[in-house]
Amino acid sequence: MLSQPNHHNNPFPFFYVDAAFSEDQCAVLDSLFLQDGEWQHRDGAFYRCSLRDVSENVPTALQTEVLDRMREITGLPLVNRVLVTAQRMLPGQVIGIHSDRPLLGYEIARLVVQLNKEWQAAHGGVLELFSSPESDVVFSVNPEYNKAFGFTLHVDSYHGVTEVTQPRQTVVFNFWHAANTPELAEHIQTLFSHVKFSELPTTLDPIASAAELSLPEDTTLHAGTAAIALHRWGYDEQTIETGYLHSAGLSICESIDAEIYAAVLLADWVAYLHRNAFDLARWKILSSELKAIEIFTRLKPTWELCLPE
Repeated sequence: MLSQPNHHNNPFPFFYVDAAFSEDQCAVLDSLFLQDGEWQHRDGAFYRCSLRDVSENVPTALQTEVLDRMREITGLPLVNRVLVTAQRMLPGQVIGIHSDRPLLGYEIARLVVQLNKEWQAAHGGVLELFSSPESDVVFSVNPEYNKAFGFTLHVDSYHGVTEVTQPRQTVVFNFWHAANTPELAEHIQTLFSHVKFSELPTTLDPIASAAELSLPEDTTLHAGTAAIALHRWGYDEQTIETGYLHSAGLSICESIDAEIYAAVLLADWVAYLHRNAFDLARWKILSSELKAIEIFTRLKPTWELCLPE
C-alpha cells in the first residue's frame, strides 16, 4: 500500500503514488459509491461537487493501515482519528483554486485516491497545484484509477480541479495532528469564551493604549488575547504585562523563571490558534523551546493538548 511515493516540494510539499492500493482494497473503495447514503451537495461559486462521510463503511483495518503509512510518509504525529469522505463530481462541475489551511481543530493532512476507470484527458477533473491564487499551474495530477495524492495542509497549499465532462469519483482520507485535535479546539473555545478585555488589570491600560497607537489592530488583538489567557490561568499583573509585550512584539520574554517563560510562550501560542490557524512550523518552534521545561500545574490542561508527548 502506498509504496514508493514520489515526493515534491513545489509549490508545496506533496507526494503521489501511481498504484496506491491492492485490487481488493480498490474494490472496497469502489463499493462506497454503490451504497445508499445521503450526499451533501455543494454548488457554490467555485466549489461544486457532492460529498458523503463514508468512514463507517471503510473497514477499520484498512483505515489503520492507511494511517500508519501516512505517519511514515509524512513524519507527522497523527492521532488515531480518520475521516473518510467520498467525493463525486458530475459533468460541468469544477473546483476553483483554494487553500485548505488547518484551522483550529481541523485536519493537517489528506490522502486523495482517484477511482476513475478508463480516464482520458478529455474527461477533465485534473488536480492542479498553484503557488498562489494568481499563478500559473505548477503541477498537475491526472485522476487516473488507483492514483493517490497526499499533502500537508497549510495556508499556501493552493489547488483546484478542472471542469469534468464525465463523472469523477474520489475517496479522501483526512488525518489530524496530535497538537491540533477537536478536543484542543473545544478547550481553546472554552478558555476564550465571553472575552472582555475589561477584565484585564488596569495596570495594562497605558501599555495597551500606547501599543494601539503604533501597531496594527491584529497585533494588539493578538497581544490582548494572550493577556486574557494569562489572566484566566491566574497569573499576576506583571506576568500579564510581560505576556502582552511579548505577543505584541514589543519585547522578548527572557524571564529566568521557567514557569513565567513557559506561560508567556504558551499564551502566545493559544492566542495565535484562537485568532488564526494551526501553523506547523510555528508549533515546532514552540515544542523545541518548551521541550526541557516541566509542566506546571495551572498550565497542565492546555499544555498537554498543545504539546502532547
